[in-house]
Amino acid sequence: MSQAAGAATVTVRGVELAIRQAGQGRAFVWGHHLLGSMAVDDEARLLDWAELAARCRLVRYDARGHGRSGATRHPVDFRWEDLAVDLLGLADTVDSEPVVLGGASMGCATAAHAAVLAPDRVAGLVLVMPPTAWTTRGRQAAFYRGAAPVLGTFGALPMSMAARVVPLPDVPLLALGRATLRHLGAMDRRVVAAVLRGAAQSDLPPPEALATLGVPALVLAWRGDRSHPVSTATELARALPDAELHVAQGATEVRRWSAQVGEFLDRLG
Repeated sequence: MSQAAGAATVTVRGVELAIRQAGQGRAFVWGHHLLGSMAVDDEARLLDWAELAARCRLVRYDARGHGRSGATRHPVDFRWEDLAVDLLGLADTVDSEPVVLGGASMGCATAAHAAVLAPDRVAGLVLVMPPTAWTTRGRQAAFYRGAAPVLGTFGALPMSMAARVVPLPDVPLLALGRATLRHLGAMDRRVVAAVLRGAAQSDLPPPEALATLGVPALVLAWRGDRSHPVSTATELARALPDAELHVAQGATEVRRWSAQVGEFLDRLG
């Protein structure tokens, strides 16, 4: 792991991943959503990072091709099961003991795949906004396949500019989408296309694989989030042997997610 000017990096599978660490105790490694980054998460404030860092050693990172991390342009490198290999490599660098893995959407899927690949490295799972999966995955994959050549040709700058002027209500998940669009303009359009094509080739682990995981899991979803249907969260929680599911009914309950995650981490010790 190298560090300069306060920014740390970990080299995994040929690229440098940008990471940040704060706090003490058991490591909780958090991954962001598709086309997101630590900077997007900072801006959107989906979770209270300072509150979580007061309860654990919080390790956040930019996935390959996102934010300040290095990139390749091969869609296969961005399949979620391959991003899970990146996550495990990062975890091995920051802590030799089992860690808590978590993330939102793509980060949720990455954590789940990592747990299936290396269950002995995982002390718990925090799975937020599970993405469309299994029987509902086809339509979302088709959307990504269609969007990839458009963004790969024209880039995301028009979308990011529109996000700067279109007002959106102060709702956490809408703020997350707005921040994502604003930062998209800084991404290499060829990398964006590869990321989307990799997502189109991805899914959550099969339920039968999830059923082998004995670690505690916290699953958080929001009933108003059509991009991350409650049906996926329900099936995911049902597949995991030791999972608790909380479905927020509105923005007020979404804002309680930080407290729920913190309480879950406290129980893990």
